[in-house]
Order: sequence, then structure tokens, then C-alpha cells
Amino acid sequence: MLLLAPILGLLPNAALAAVVIVYSVGLIQPAEFRAIRRVRSMEFRWALIACAGVLVFGTLKGIVVAIIVSMIGLASQTAHPRVSVIGRKRGPDVLRPRSPEHPDDETFEGLLIVRPEGRLFFVNAQNVADQIGALVTQHKPRVLAIDMSRVPDIEYSALQTLMEGERRATDQGIVVWLAGLNPSVLEVARHAGLDKRLGRERMLFNARTAIERYQALQATTAGTNAP
Repeated sequence: MLLLAPILGLLPNAALAAVVIVYSVGLIQPAEFRAIRRVRSMEFRWALIACAGVLVFGTLKGIVVAIIVSMIGLASQTAHPRVSVIGRKRGPDVLRPRSPEHPDDETFEGLLIVRPEGRLFFVNAQNVADQIGALVTQHKPRVLAIDMSRVPDIEYSALQTLMEGERRATDQGIVVWLAGLNPSVLEVARHAGLDKRLGRERMLFNARTAIERYQALQATTAGTNAP
């Protein structure tokens, strides 16, 4: 750069452009776009936006556009976390989200197991509560078990939303259980006094424990009503 820059500066712009084009051709890899699309469609859209941004605005501005779009996409995912209804695969003891691909997964009458995924905080707490409320309205359970195993952290405002939802469900005659709380989430729940409100009977180790406890309660109720 120190010795040859003055010499290169004498080259016609067309010659310099040809050098840039020859160098850039190797950076264009359609196979990578196909691989990204096959793995994850959202990141494929990000790649197309990045490519278009570079072509329209230039390299630096195009990359900035791609970063902004990806951040918006991640923020949208964070604000709308997935809430799944959990069923049990027939045969092996495997719990998984219910889907059209597995219509034979076993569920339990009167028991609804839901699993929110991701960190819960003020941005998405109400969205998660609304999703759970819609599922409760649809399935009309006697017991609602919230599997918290996919929630690594919960913010104070989200915890307040959870506690308010539990009180509303209790007023409607629905028993709420919490299952699979991670250590950090369990600590927050204890500081807020939620563990004392629910008691050990309604704070369970995992979703399997919730199923076993529900089945045991059903068997006890059936035995009591038999005579």
C-alpha cells in the first residue's frame, strides 16, 4: 500500500473496477443461500435483505441495514414467544408439543399442560398470558400445569402477571400448578412469596410429575366416589 498505491492510482477507473469485480465474484455463493433457506427461512430473508442493501446503498450502509432488520426480527421473536400445549407420545415416556404431525399424542381430560419458551419480561409477559388464557378457554381444564422448564429467567413484572393470572384462574375454579422451575426462576418466585401461596403440592419437579400427580388424584377421586 505504501509503495504501489501511487502506481495503482494511475490506472483507469475501468481497470480498477475490473479488479474489484474479479475479486468480488468469489464472494457470491448461491449455494450458501440455498443452504440457509433449507435450514431457516427467516435467516434466508435476512441474507436477501443484506444483499439488496449492499447493492442499493453500498457496503457499509447495506450491512447496517441488515443488522437493523435482524435486530427487529429478533425483537419480534422475543416479544412473541411460543406457548405450546404438551402431550405425551404413546408408548415411550416422551413429552413434546402437540402438532398436526403427531395427532395421536396422549392428553389427559381435565389437565392442560402448557410450556412457554424463552425469557419472560415486561415486553412479552402479557402476550404469554393472553396465549395461555386462550388455551384455557379452548380446553376448559380443571388443572392448568405451566411447564416452566424452558424459561431461563423471569422479570418482576412478568412474575406479577403470572401471579395475577393464577388468582384469576383460582376464582374460575381452575387449579394452577407450576412445574420445572429453573433455579433462578424458583428463587424469584420464593422472594415474591409465590411458593407460600402455591405450597409444595402445586410446585412440581417437572411436567411428568404433574401428570403422575394428576393421575393419582383422579384415581383417589374415583376410589372415593365408587361406593
